[in-house]
Amino acid sequence: MIPIWVYFVVAGIFISAMMALRTGRKEREEEMQSIEREGEIYMMRVERAREGRSAQ
Repeated sequence: MIPIWVYFVVAGIFISAMMALRTGRKEREEEMQSIEREGEIYMMRVERAREGRSAQ
């Protein structure tokens, strides 16, 4: 007979793994959004520089 605390430990391991996967996925999504924003800012700067050079 397996003690009941073993079931709690196994359940805790599974819950912890699920939370780690969910957190990792959320962090990757946030990182991709941040990279996209930085890319958009960079492209705006490049566009402004091109406009400045063509105006001269």
